[in-house]
Amino acid sequence: MQFFRERAHTIVPSAPVIPYDDPTLLFTNAGMNQFKDVFLGTGRRDYVRAADSQKCIRVSGKHNDLEEVGRDTYHHTFFEMLGNWSFGDYYKKEAIAWAWELLTSVWKMEKRRLYATVYETDDEAFDLWKTCTDILPSHIMKFGEKDNFWEMGETGPCGPCSEIHIDLTPDLSGRDLVNAGDPRVMEIWNLVFIQYDRDEQGAMTPLPAKHVDTGMGFERLCAVLQGKKSNYDTDVFMPVIAAVAEITKKAYTGSLESASDIAMRVVADHVRMLTFSIADGGIPSNEGRGYVMRRILRRAARFGRTLGVHEPFIYRAVGAVVNSMGGHYPEISQKQTLIERVIRGEEEGFNATLDRGLEIYSSVLTRIGPSAVFPGDEAFKLYDTYGFPLDLTQLMAKESGLEVDVTRFAELMEEQRKRSRGNSQASILDAPGEELAGVRTRLVRSRFDYTMDQVELTRGDEITFLHLRHADKEMNDCFVLSRPTPFYAEAGGQVGDTGEIIFRDASFPVLDTRKQEEFIAHYTDDASWHAARERILDGELPLLRIDKMRRQSIMRNHTATHLFHEALRRVIGTHAHQQGSLVARDRLRFDFNHFEKVTADQLRQIEDIVNEKIADDILVEAENDSARWIPIEEAKRRYPNVKMFFGDKYGDRVRIVVIDPKFSVELCGGTHVKTTREIGLFKIVSESSIASGVRRIEAVTGEGLRRYVEERIARIGEIDAQISRLEEERDRLEKQMDRDSSPHVGKRESLTALHIPDLLTRPVLLNVDLAFQQREEALGKTLEALQDVQKELSKLRVREQSTGIDALIAHAVAVGGFKVVSARIDAANPEELKSLGDALREKLQSGVGVLGAVIAGKVSLVCVVTDDLIRNKHLQAGKIVGELAKRLGGGGGGRPHLATAGGKDVEKLDQTLKDAPSIIQGFLQ
Repeated sequence: MQFFRERAHTIVPSAPVIPYDDPTLLFTNAGMNQFKDVFLGTGRRDYVRAADSQKCIRVSGKHNDLEEVGRDTYHHTFFEMLGNWSFGDYYKKEAIAWAWELLTSVWKMEKRRLYATVYETDDEAFDLWKTCTDILPSHIMKFGEKDNFWEMGETGPCGPCSEIHIDLTPDLSGRDLVNAGDPRVMEIWNLVFIQYDRDEQGAMTPLPAKHVDTGMGFERLCAVLQGKKSNYDTDVFMPVIAAVAEITKKAYTGSLESASDIAMRVVADHVRMLTFSIADGGIPSNEGRGYVMRRILRRAARFGRTLGVHEPFIYRAVGAVVNSMGGHYPEISQKQTLIERVIRGEEEGFNATLDRGLEIYSSVLTRIGPSAVFPGDEAFKLYDTYGFPLDLTQLMAKESGLEVDVTRFAELMEEQRKRSRGNSQASILDAPGEELAGVRTRLVRSRFDYTMDQVELTRGDEITFLHLRHADKEMNDCFVLSRPTPFYAEAGGQVGDTGEIIFRDASFPVLDTRKQEEFIAHYTDDASWHAARERILDGELPLLRIDKMRRQSIMRNHTATHLFHEALRRVIGTHAHQQGSLVARDRLRFDFNHFEKVTADQLRQIEDIVNEKIADDILVEAENDSARWIPIEEAKRRYPNVKMFFGDKYGDRVRIVVIDPKFSVELCGGTHVKTTREIGLFKIVSESSIASGVRRIEAVTGEGLRRYVEERIARIGEIDAQISRLEEERDRLEKQMDRDSSPHVGKRESLTALHIPDLLTRPVLLNVDLAFQQREEALGKTLEALQDVQKELSKLRVREQSTGIDALIAHAVAVGGFKVVSARIDAANPEELKSLGDALREKLQSGVGVLGAVIAGKVSLVCVVTDDLIRNKHLQAGKIVGELAKRLGGGGGGRPHLATAGGKDVEKLDQTLKDAPSIIQGFLQ
């Protein structure tokens, strides 16, 4: 960095590997990512020259090095990129001259080993290499777009590049290996000359200014400077590989052919990627970047099997990464415990199915024989049932000399997506082709007004009617669209408004409000749609009015969601990011990435923070007029802590909702209360898991909170009545045993005097919650006490009835040289019947016993067989009792020595027991 600091470059810190402010990227994959806005001309910096070491991840998409990781010497999923930039300042001449000077004069690389490649039409760069450096002219080479035209992604800034390669062959014979993917001639530095912006159609537009973006792989540089043949042999990787070797008890030799050496390199690489991505806020999940992280982790776990490891082990290598790199990147040191917990949790979850999945894979290989193709159906089964990413199955198939039928796999994935889409709400423009012919050009592009709860349409206002007929649906979709509207359309988790279309002497309901692109559609029923359309065509214009009370409830929950989001991150960690949400009238729901259950204490802390902010009566600031929305880059500069969500598509201009600039700042298009005090009170009502690594919390405010309290009070009354009934039953059973009643659980205070005031307060809510908790605890204790009495009474009954077992044995029937006892007895429950069966088996010595009882109006049977008959006569209680149960209209089974069954025909019980000896005789034959 000193070299470029001396050349007036500002040394900037690395951006996180999770680019939350750029929805087009899963991970930061190049040093220039954080300067994308500068290259596009939408942002600026206080400097025009910069240099840094950027944390990068390349796993998917255009820059995908995954298959080469661990197998060659220089590809990685996570790496550090050294770079220097010019933002409209110097260009090709300086970039080329300084690169050559640093490599040859400062780092003393042999000039005869270096090659420079340029884009096939970039004569300027070609000539500059000749005139500004003393590189051998024959070492300047031209290549096409594949090798020497750089793009950050499918769209965005791009331009020709000039790469510097080093020939590591002993005899300097590597000319033909340049850009051939051979580790003996390796690219070490890429000088990108950014001058275009590529759009989604592939068209390139010149940028307002020309820029320089260079990138040099730190790991490759270390290998060259340390004289190593492999990046993995440098002091960048060896501490991590040594840790993996120690954990797995395997020796590392550095061989490119050894399966165990490849596995150790893969694990070392993958644990670095996971360490940095988790430290910067990523969490393994089933979507987006979270799924990429899960794929990498599961890939590493599978390589662990190559190393003979079947228990979680990857997390144990995190410490080596921290020790090696934590000095320069303190975030991984600060979050080491979190990183280890997340990785271990994922390992434990996948290990439960990994071995079973590998068994399935092996069985498929055996079944298909010497085939060249692994079936796509089986690959999909491994993915859908056992969590095997496709690339993991492809990796195993490649090792077996097979290719996966990815076409069939893709077909099954699409079928699954269609089933999922079939359960989601249809677009307002989803209709048969003939219904939509010309519709888009006739639809009114709406203008939503945040400040109005009603709008009276005038002669100049445009109105469109859309009536979509669906052959597969009983009801049609009927929409009214108008340019001005006070109705908020469902978006960002907030439900759409409802309300009315009001005329002089009639009104029609708006049942929902939906949006697609610039169209806001008021959804109504078929009859209302026709009636409203007829009136408007006759010249009568309506008033559009929202349900104001409903909107107010929704706004309470939406503002509370923002407060909750920030409180959540402060309590459980900044890794928690929104994965989905619902803001409705009666509740709010928030999904977020987290690796374990949020504890009761943490939930209380979150509640307390939110309620403190509510009580502070903070002004909620928002750009309410759509014309006053601000550019997204200005938003990020004005509020560095603004929350932006991966996957959300933001326009050039955005709306910011601020609830105290130091607390909650989010990009949001929804509706909010004016001050936090309007929320009233916030209460979390549930916390659960909805997917691996994703938790869900639901909460209530306003009328939802009122309903919550009412339901709790009602439930308290139900629990009191239930406790009373259980205590009466306990008293009855204790008297049946001629014992004094044990002390009751305790006096319960009545809540009949407790009412719900117009404005709920925190003490009232805590009182209700405490009372509810006390009732649940009392109910649990009462149930436990009743069960203890029932068990004790059952033991007494068994002891009493056991005295009659000798009499039953005395009247046993001889079958095949052993005794068969079959009798009807009294039993209060199936457990008593089993206990009596055990007692009978113990006294039989050699024989079969069948006991029957009528319990709760149904037949219960137990059959027992002594060990000698199981061994010598091959009799099994499960088969015998199953045959008996068929005659009673039921079924059952169990172990050879004891089995139970049930039946419906109580009238046939006596005859079935009478026939039991002959049925058992049949089993002997």
